[in-house]
Amino acid sequence: MKPKIFTGAATALVTPMNENGSVNYENLRALVKSQITSGIDALVACGTTGEKSTLKYDEHLKVIETVVNAADKKVPVIAGTGSNDTLYTVELCNDAAKLGADAFLMVTPYYNKASQEGLMAHYSYIADRVNKPIILYNVPSRTGVDIKPQTYKELSKHKNIVAVKEASGDLSKVAETVYLCGDDLWVYSGNDDQIVPIMSLGGLGVISVVSNILPAAIHNLCQNYWVGNTKIATAAQIKYMGLIKALFCDVNPVPVKTAMNLLGLNVGPCRLPLYPMNENNFYLLKEKLTECNLL
Repeated sequence: MKPKIFTGAATALVTPMNENGSVNYENLRALVKSQITSGIDALVACGTTGEKSTLKYDEHLKVIETVVNAADKKVPVIAGTGSNDTLYTVELCNDAAKLGADAFLMVTPYYNKASQEGLMAHYSYIADRVNKPIILYNVPSRTGVDIKPQTYKELSKHKNIVAVKEASGDLSKVAETVYLCGDDLWVYSGNDDQIVPIMSLGGLGVISVVSNILPAAIHNLCQNYWVGNTKIATAAQIKYMGLIKALFCDVNPVPVKTAMNLLGLNVGPCRLPLYPMNENNFYLLKEKLTECNLL
């Protein structure tokens, strides 16, 4: 059985920015502390939601360091270290480990469109050269690459590859992966609209976008499921579906950052090429925040 990095809800943190586009580390620290106070189970720094792809190397490391220090070992900190460059990924992982990251979230190599054999070689090469557990991250809608269940089975044989954040949206694939890998590869939902369905197939929880604004609610959803209150967990999943949909009516993290600013959390703008929401999507988002009594 592989170690469980966390059970429940991890927030894929936004990276707060100043109006000039620089990283707002002070607000990042405040955000981390607020998340922990609200009961979140783990934190992800520099994932997709954290605008990893627009951060310079030194910024990337400083964001990870800031989250690690602010979390102060109260919850695991998972560093987004995936790249389409295998050697670069190893370097980033080892630097993140020195800063205190507890695990790595590693997206499939994007743009290169690696074969399944290439994915196995990529992840195995990295796993041989790091000393922290790896969560694979499968999000084919962004990367153009989809990890197949048989590939998961082969990768799960490596001691350092312990879990996957599955964001393909394919529940049949999740079921096949759990069947093939068992306790050798834990599954986390990568989609907020599939938390309960994936947990029902053996998933441990979610790496969430919506928990940037609802950390307690998403934590409670997962915990209710785990203690057998499945009707309560399912009701929560359905209750927030409108808001979840609105948070993805534009490219993530544009809507969630917009929502957080509307709620007074002051996370600032996204960096280009991410662009502010259009008027129709903005009012849809406000409507769904109001429906959830957040505005």
